Formats: sequence, structure tokens, C-alpha cells
Amino acid sequence: MATTKKKAVRKAKKGQRIRQVAAIPFRLREDGGLEVLLVTSRTTRRFIVPKGWPMKGKSGRRAATIEAREEAGVLGKSLKRPAGTYSYWKRMTDGFIRVDVSVYLLQVTEELADWREAANRQRAWLPPADAALLIDEPELSTLLRDLTIPAADPS
Repeated sequence: MATTKKKAVRKAKKGQRIRQVAAIPFRLREDGGLEVLLVTSRTTRRFIVPKGWPMKGKSGRRAATIEAREEAGVLGKSLKRPAGTYSYWKRMTDGFIRVDVSVYLLQVTEELADWREAANRQRAWLPPADAALLIDEPELSTLLRDLTIPAADPS
């Protein structure tokens, strides 16, 4: 993934927009209420959704599912269509770059007790409106606040 990041930084320095993929892991409580999973970032410890660079040979949907497993320790089924997009300024060692993110919903079927980035991140299940209050990126906050799960997804 380091090569993809370096390539993205080169593109950004040339003024090109770069992209990432993200997952919004979700579950339904027994009472039917919706909850989403946020994780803390490794450096700033802010709450975010699991996200990362596109992966060669993998769809955006598949890459988002892999990021959710690595960063949040959850497994599940991602919905076929993106739930939306947002843009943010990514902090790099020598400045910031603008990133466009495609977001996929991931219906969580299993929560792992131990996962790849468990030592570096905390996770929190929250109602979407509460999660939206913890997110710094305005477009992602709005996406979470207004989140609805499609009744049936032809995945």
C-alpha cells in the first residue's frame, strides 16, 4: 500500500484529485435501531471511518471491506452501491492533500477481539446522529447523520 500512497502524493502535487475508499460498518440492534462503528485515527486519535487507498486488482467495495477488517476488526458484507462520497484534507508529513472518498456500507456479521490495528485504534458503536457529531469532516458528518440502510441490496 505504501507504493499506492506515494503514487497518490505525486498525483496530488501535480494538482490532480486523488481518491480513497471507506467503509461505514453498521449493525441493527435488537430493537431495530441502527448503529455505526467509528475508529480512532492512529496519529490524531480523532474518530473516523475505516478508509484507505484503492488496491490494485480489487474493486472499491472489496478494498473498503479489507480496510474495515484491518482498521476496525469487523467482518461482513458490503453493499454493492456506494452510500455516498466526501472530500477531506489528508495530513501528510510535508503538508496536506485533497482526497475524494467513495463510501460503502458494510453490514457487520462478526466483530473480532483481536485484529491487525487493535493496538493503535479504539472503536465505538454509536447511533448515526451521535457518530456524526464526532466526525470533523463536514461531508462525512452529513452522510452519517442522514444515513439510511437500503431495504434490499442486490449484491
